[in-house]
Amino acid sequence: MKLFLLLLLAVPIVLSTCSRGNAKEKGTAKISEKKGLRIATFAGGCFWCMEQPFERIDGVEDVIAGYTGGRTENPTYDEVCSGATGHVEAIQVYFDPSRVSYEQLLDVFWRQIDPTDAGGQFADRGNQYRPVIFYHDSEQQRRAEASKTKLASSKRFAIPILTDIKPFTEFYPAEEYHQDYYKKCPLRYGLYKKGSGREGYLKRMWKEDEKAPVPVGAKPGDKELRKKLTSRQYNVTQKCGTEPPFDNEYWDNKREGIYVDIVSGEALFSSKDKFDSGSGWPSFIQPLEPGNVVEHTDSTYGMARIEVRSKHADSHLGHVFDDGPGPTGLRYCINSAALRFISKEDLEKEGYAEYLPLFTE
Repeated sequence: MKLFLLLLLAVPIVLSTCSRGNAKEKGTAKISEKKGLRIATFAGGCFWCMEQPFERIDGVEDVIAGYTGGRTENPTYDEVCSGATGHVEAIQVYFDPSRVSYEQLLDVFWRQIDPTDAGGQFADRGNQYRPVIFYHDSEQQRRAEASKTKLASSKRFAIPILTDIKPFTEFYPAEEYHQDYYKKCPLRYGLYKKGSGREGYLKRMWKEDEKAPVPVGAKPGDKELRKKLTSRQYNVTQKCGTEPPFDNEYWDNKREGIYVDIVSGEALFSSKDKFDSGSGWPSFIQPLEPGNVVEHTDSTYGMARIEVRSKHADSHLGHVFDDGPGPTGLRYCINSAALRFISKEDLEKEGYAEYLPLFTE
């Protein structure tokens, strides 16, 4: 994707593990048909990088990558990339307004982009990558303009906010291989987001303003952690260590229940998503709570991997690979030492009753 990605693809590391797909074959994106949902449409450069933050929001039912704002009907990816269609890469967000407000979505939008750059976003240059808010009605227009004014008044940016606010016209879903790209090809996605400059920019601009949800248990100080954790647990979670395969607590655990962070207790994985990968470590096809799992590019030991950490405790958990089974194709390879298992029989008394429906027929 983009000139920058083409340069990345020339590097023969793990990038070859994910097929790009055929750009000439138009895929059919799944449109949510649930009643009562509203639609928000945002353009913020590469749509790969815009899907993930919105899909993690409680109240967002679906996020679709596509093209909008231009003249050409049913454009292809290559046509949009040429800049000749007038379209931008965008996402459509289907959300339940009783659970998440449009203002909240706007707040998330601003934190994914450089709103002062009208010539593209980060490594992606051209009008097809410019940031735009497309409003669906006068109320969305009013709220978008108010949000933009509020951001400008914050003085966070020393130069003007150049993000456009325009009426929505028509949205064309992108080819299927672009949908949920961060899930399908996490290695490429992680390298792209970091290498394009987006990841570093967002961390610099918003780190001090991050407001993470209150975790189940606050992370103790280092002295307390050393008392609370075994030497292996401390080495894995705090020093990014790796326990030996086939010699750890949960690699062969077949009981039903959930796995939580050993430090904070935040829910991470479910036995419903666990499978025998043959690796000797607990393996899962997906997180139980995606918002509690954070991915980072890991270039240690001369390798390009995607590290997995817990959101609130910032514990090192393991790595995620794209060689897992369906339907996600992912393998979250996790250290037992970073986890605590709670059986389905103990969920209620341990304070995790909300997950009981997972294990009732």
